[in-house]
Amino acid sequence: MRFGMLHLFENPIEKTEHQVVTEQLELMVAAEEYGFDSIWPAEHHFTEYGYCASPALSLAAVASVTKKVRLGTGIVVLPMNHPLRVAEDYALLDLMSDGRVDFGMGRGYQPLEFQRYGIDQTTTRKRFEECVDIIRMAWRDGVVDYHGEFYDFTDVPIRPRPLQAPQPPMWMACLSPETFEMAGTYGHNLLLGSVFGLSPELAVQRRKDYYRGLVQGGHSVEDKQVGCLMMVYVAETKEQAEAEYRDACQWYFNTIAKYVSVEGDTPVKSYEMYNAFRDVAAVADFDKLADGGFVICGSPDQVVERLTEAQDVYGMTELLCWTRLGGLDNNKVLKSMELMRDKVFPYLRDLTPPPPPEFDPAELVSA
Repeated sequence: MRFGMLHLFENPIEKTEHQVVTEQLELMVAAEEYGFDSIWPAEHHFTEYGYCASPALSLAAVASVTKKVRLGTGIVVLPMNHPLRVAEDYALLDLMSDGRVDFGMGRGYQPLEFQRYGIDQTTTRKRFEECVDIIRMAWRDGVVDYHGEFYDFTDVPIRPRPLQAPQPPMWMACLSPETFEMAGTYGHNLLLGSVFGLSPELAVQRRKDYYRGLVQGGHSVEDKQVGCLMMVYVAETKEQAEAEYRDACQWYFNTIAKYVSVEGDTPVKSYEMYNAFRDVAAVADFDKLADGGFVICGSPDQVVERLTEAQDVYGMTELLCWTRLGGLDNNKVLKSMELMRDKVFPYLRDLTPPPPPEFDPAELVSA
C-alpha cells in the first residue's frame, strides 16, 4: 500500500486566504519528508469548502522544492476546463517535475460550481468524455484532430509533450455506479472515496463494476491502481485523536451537506452514490460516521487495524489521507503525519489488496 494526502484548501475559521495557501503548501512540501508517496490538491471554486482553483499552480510550487513525492490531482474537474490547456499545463508540470505527475480527473459534483461557471450540469458526462479523448490524443500523438459535440479541432499541434510516455498515469474519480465501469473500459486507474457515501457494501459491488469494465475494454487487470480517499487522523491515544479531529470532521459534513443539497430536477439527484453521499453528510455525527467506517481516527495500532480491514473491502493500492480539513491546526496535522510515518506505514506498506474479482462469461456479455 502507498500513501498520499488530499489537500482541500478549505477555510472555515476566517483565516486569511494567504494563511490558507501558505499552510497547505507547507503540508504538501512536508509530505515528502514524512514519507508520503503523493499529494493530491483538489480543484474547487467560489466557497469556503475549498478554493484551490488551479491544482497545476500549487503542484508547480511543490515540484520546485521536492524530488520524489508524486504530484497527483484530486481532481481536475474536466468540464470546467479547456482540454487543450489542461494537456499543455500538465505536460509542462510533468517536465518540470522530472515525470512525477499523476493526473486525477472527474466530472465534478457540486451544482453551485457549475451554475456559477454557466455550465449545464446535464452536459458534463459528454464534456468529460470528449476532454479525456482530446487530452490522451494530445499527450500520445502530439496532434489533436477531433470533432465532437463540444470541441472541434483540426490538426492542432500540442507542445510541450509530457516526460512520461505515452502519458502520465490517468486516474478517474467515480461517484455514480456507471462511472466505475466506464473508468475500467477506458483503462484508467480508479479513484474512489469512502467519505462520499461509498459504504463497504457498495464498495464491493463498485469494485466489481470497475474490473468488469477493464476486462470488457481489453485492459490488463494486474497493473491497475486504486486510490481510496479516507478521513484519517492519528494521535497517541484514541481519546486524543477523537478530541482533536471531531470538530474538523463535523465541519466538513455540515458544509458539504449544504453544497450537495439541491432542489428540483437535477441530473445528480438520480445518482446512487450522490444520494448515499448526501445521506452520509446529513448524519453529520462524528461517532456514527466513525462507527460506519467513514472516518478512521485513533491511536497508531487502531488505525493500522482499521486500514488493514478497509483495504480488504475497498481494494486500494494507494490510500489518500484526508487529514487536514476543517481548519485543523498545521502542527496537529504534522504530528499525525509523523505518527503515520513511524507507527503506521511500516505495518501497511507490504499489504496487498484482494485479487481482482472473477466474472462469469455470460455476465461480461450481458453487462
